[in-house]
Amino acid sequence: MNSTTEKRLIRLLSVLFWLAVWHIAAVIVSQRILIVSPVDVVIRLFELLHQPAVWKAGVFSTLRIAGGFLLALASAVVLAMLSSRLKWVKILLEPLVQAFKTIPVASIVIVVLIWVSSRNLSVIISFMMVFPVLYSNLLSSIEDTDRKMLEMAEAYRLSFCSRLRLVYLPQVCPYFLSSASLALGLAWKSGVAAEVIGIPDGSLGELLYDAKVFFATADVFAYTLLIVILSVCFEQIMKAAIRYAAMRLEAI
Repeated sequence: MNSTTEKRLIRLLSVLFWLAVWHIAAVIVSQRILIVSPVDVVIRLFELLHQPAVWKAGVFSTLRIAGGFLLALASAVVLAMLSSRLKWVKILLEPLVQAFKTIPVASIVIVVLIWVSSRNLSVIISFMMVFPVLYSNLLSSIEDTDRKMLEMAEAYRLSFCSRLRLVYLPQVCPYFLSSASLALGLAWKSGVAAEVIGIPDGSLGELLYDAKVFFATADVFAYTLLIVILSVCFEQIMKAAIRYAAMRLEAI
């Protein structure tokens, strides 16, 4: 058994262990209003997926959270590159980045709701929560680029595009992928939290809020599981897209 297979087996056993703990806790408590078993959650999720409203809510929230993430990604790439070359840009952005990092999501949601419709709330909140993570990690990885490689590129008078492809991209890409993975999870957490507070019509946040109001604990767990599945799928798609884009750039 190779190391990769062994790691996957250990992760699977770990997941099965905690699912067993969850199931045992549900059996011991025996109060569906407090906790339901994982089996009941999966069954309830399949029941909910037969409802068109759930599919529409999934598309609604996914498009807006993905939009906020992609907007933050594009902004972080451009501004990190500018900050690495222009010190005044870095100094100018630092207070804004620190503010985005420290201000609670609930406070931002309340303020943003004064300015925009709740339907676009998750776009803005996802952007504001994700941008500092992507920007800070990208800027750090660019600034930590091997100076000897940069001196070599300067000596051979490589163009900006060649430096980007041959020097920056190989060193920045691993950090970029790890920060993107972290940011994707944060985008979904903050986006759905904003929807629960703002309650935009036809969103997953609205469904979660309604389930909580009516003490439908199985629905709360089922919607949460659906959000996790959507988040994981979107993360894998984005990682594949980033790797593909990096490979294409290296091949140019």
